[in-house]
Amino acid sequence: MTIALALEQLLNGIQLGVMLFLMAAGLTLIFGVMGLINLAHGSLYMVGAFACAAVAAWTGSFWIGLVASLVAAAAAGAIVELAVIRRLYDRDHLDQVLATFALILMFSEGTRWLFGSFPLYLDIPPLLQGAVALPGGTEYPVYRLAIIAAGALVAFGLYMLISRTRLGMRIRAGESDREMIGALGVDIRTLYTVVFALGAALAGFAGAMVGAIQSVQVGMGEPVLILAFVVIVIGGIGSIKGALLGALLVGVTDTMGRFLLPKLMVLFVPPAQAGAIGGAVASMLIYIVMAIILAVKPRGLFPPAHA
Repeated sequence: MTIALALEQLLNGIQLGVMLFLMAAGLTLIFGVMGLINLAHGSLYMVGAFACAAVAAWTGSFWIGLVASLVAAAAAGAIVELAVIRRLYDRDHLDQVLATFALILMFSEGTRWLFGSFPLYLDIPPLLQGAVALPGGTEYPVYRLAIIAAGALVAFGLYMLISRTRLGMRIRAGESDREMIGALGVDIRTLYTVVFALGAALAGFAGAMVGAIQSVQVGMGEPVLILAFVVIVIGGIGSIKGALLGALLVGVTDTMGRFLLPKLMVLFVPPAQAGAIGGAVASMLIYIVMAIILAVKPRGLFPPAHA
């Protein structure tokens, strides 16, 4: 194992963490402001990926496709909030889970009907093709570095939005006391729709960015959704800072665990079995980390002050 290879895997972990942050930030905003468990969030990730792939294939421009992913996911999120989610705010979490699970099935079958069962593929734009040299002689794709940079910009933009704007003030107030801001004249229904659309746009953006390094296919959002829930539980439900640090922790832990554990297992078991055992332990590692963190801090690393 070389330092260059370890650095490459570390960057892969950070890139995974950034994508999880884009998913988890929307989830934690929606739950923090609305108290809603949204299992359909992964479907909005899929909507963004398919919108980007379809528009990029039609126009020949990845960048136009990227804008389309934001618009399509935000529009889908707003429509879902107006048509379905709005009726669930006063219901218990079981009703929310059942309704949003039904939305997963509807999105999946609708996407399959529109695009078919075969995966779509996105080409990396020429500006972001190629690789840069890492210390030690290996190369790392420019596009993956661009994903990390884009995630950092989104995190900064979210921080500025939440902490420095009137909308952010209302979002923070909505997390603390929804009834009070409604009594003060804020249109709580419009705020809910805006927050849901913002969370959907972040998920769609993540789907579009990942679509260029993976295939775009039906059901691609559900595995990521599970990890995003782990992120917000670790970070603290309703906390953007917690979502960022939790996502980076999960991304790096998962990637480095899959990279290092099979090698470490060689010290304890025969080499023929080390890979399988190490891979099995690595797949559980983020859940072990989550359990340890919750044992020490039951509300997550950065629970909101009102929690």
